[in-house]
Amino acid sequence: QVQLVESGGGLVQAGGSLRLSCSASGRSFYYLGMAWFRQGLGKEREFVAGIARRHEVIQYTDFVKGRVTIPRDDDKNTLDLQMNSLKPENTTVYYCAADDQGNIGYVPLSASPYNYWGQGAKVTVAS
Repeated sequence: QVQLVESGGGLVQAGGSLRLSCSASGRSFYYLGMAWFRQGLGKEREFVAGIARRHEVIQYTDFVKGRVTIPRDDDKNTLDLQMNSLKPENTTVYYCAADDQGNIGYVPLSASPYNYWGQGAKVTVAS
């Protein structure tokens, strides 16, 4: 069993930065592939960035253009989502996901392989 809890959501002005944190418990962080997704109203859950299950392989979607990093802390069992140069279109709910069964050396870009999800963190970017 794995439990995921996101924190750090809130309101930020356009051009600013925000850092979300995903805390994992119930299973060794080492065995988890993890990722951040976002999902707007009426849209599919969309991949943002992730780290592979057993290796230091990190994947970012092309549209983040270097504005996003996912710092990992093995001591605290957390994966953060650092977002810079935020725009109003970044306003949505961000979800943390984990996979303890699948790939070991790559990061799935679709939501279906991930079998654990957090409750979501709302981010609002003011124009």
